[in-house]
Amino acid sequence: MKPFDHVRAEHTEQALDAHAGRPGAQYLAGGTNLVDLMKLGVATPSLLVDIRRLPLDTVAETPDGGLGIGATVRNSDLAAHPLVRTRYPVLSQALLAGASPQLRNAATTGGNLLQRTRCPYFQDVSKPCNKREPGTGCPARDGVHRDLAVLGHSARCVATHPSDMAVALAALDARVHLRGPDGERTVPLTDFHRLPGDRPEQDTVLRDGELVTQVVLPPPTGARSAYRKARDRASYAFALASVAAVLTVRDGRVEEAALAFGGLAHRPWRARVAEEVLRGAPAVEETFARAADAELAAAEPLRDNGFKVPLARRLAVRVLTDLTAAG
Repeated sequence: MKPFDHVRAEHTEQALDAHAGRPGAQYLAGGTNLVDLMKLGVATPSLLVDIRRLPLDTVAETPDGGLGIGATVRNSDLAAHPLVRTRYPVLSQALLAGASPQLRNAATTGGNLLQRTRCPYFQDVSKPCNKREPGTGCPARDGVHRDLAVLGHSARCVATHPSDMAVALAALDARVHLRGPDGERTVPLTDFHRLPGDRPEQDTVLRDGELVTQVVLPPPTGARSAYRKARDRASYAFALASVAAVLTVRDGRVEEAALAFGGLAHRPWRARVAEEVLRGAPAVEETFARAADAELAAAEPLRDNGFKVPLARRLAVRVLTDLTAAG
């Protein structure tokens, strides 16, 4: 491991000041991903700004009836929170589908959003990778890519975003609150992560020195919601494909629908095309299949990951069908 400096911040301004103007500085919370990347030599920060003591560890109802989730709230605490379990079950289910209990006890809300891809070429410093070292190429396209992207990828990167939580947040229309040297701003979760394009090294729209402070959920609408994940083994495995759905059915028709896919793209994939097909249509399996097909028509699978398209289709149909039956 390469040497680095360490600062333990007691308040947000101290954290921002410590990070400002320091090339290679990174914020540290749970460390469940960053420390692993440091061990692999993928991440080589010059300074770690420890933010675990910042007052960002609460879950509280917002004035409009939504929910504010601090950036350092542990995944296990968030999954078990009564307001999350009762009002946003899709989020609780997604969190419990991720990692192991031990990791959920350490991982944080902000860190979960900022975790990096598990593409094997990104994690192996002996291999070229445009995400890790821009301009070196993407050997995954012709190499090992079974677990990688079928939507939104580019010639420079086919990596997928690994988060389960972020998929649920995308379906819930969450907003990410940021604070940095230029002040505060808010970004919709669906715009927070980037598609790779020609800059795959940029995972998010974070600016230099910005800190995730909070994730805010809108007030619950009474819709039913659920998360389902397909993976190679029953626990502690990243999604081959996953679906988060929020559905309102009235008089046998879909009144409102929000759908997001995980495991298919460089970011949580909000299925806007499918949602348009669903709205106002009969809440039946045929409609759900047609909506999934419309969204997944844009898929461009590689040699070995075409199975992800029918897998995602079946997951979407199953989740939507189960939510309809529950009503």
